[in-house]
Amino acid sequence: MSEFKDERAFEETYCHVAEKLSGLHKEYHDTIYGFPTDSDQELFKRLMLEVNQAGLSWGVVLKKKEGLVKAYDDFDIHLVASYTEEDRERLLQNPAIIRNKLKVNAAIHNARQILKLQEEHGSFQAWLDLHHPKSKEEWVKLFKKTFKFTGGEITKEFLQAVGYLAGAHHPDCPIYEEVKKLKPKWMENIS
Repeated sequence: MSEFKDERAFEETYCHVAEKLSGLHKEYHDTIYGFPTDSDQELFKRLMLEVNQAGLSWGVVLKKKEGLVKAYDDFDIHLVASYTEEDRERLLQNPAIIRNKLKVNAAIHNARQILKLQEEHGSFQAWLDLHHPKSKEEWVKLFKKTFKFTGGEITKEFLQAVGYLAGAHHPDCPIYEEVKKLKPKWMENIS
């Protein structure tokens, strides 16, 4: 008998893609994806990488990741929240990033929202913990109410990437055991 209530969470995982690919996909899969973090900075960065992926392949985001990190001041929440119209224009002119006005605006809005969550709850992570556990559908509803550019797929991928939803790694994946040792939040639901 499986330790999981919903095996479908593991049917199609990034593992299946990453094992066929190499380079950036393998590195991300093996060292970041599914690994929990308690850093609001890292949570914001991962959220914004997912936002930037919308409508594109994950490979495009991984290729642009270094440019995104540099252009958005290492996704420093306070700095991004303070961006002005000049910063928006600077970003929209930067060929090293994904130049989409809605995504740039979402970064600024979402940084400001995280600052509010930090004020109210102590941290972005504490806000996530407060709402855990939720179903994917409940998370999506909450994220759409709180953030910009966070539809179903973006929210699901973000929450899997940071350990709040199961499904980042297939149980047969060798990285799965490494992630499991870190006790991601989704494991709290295992009976």
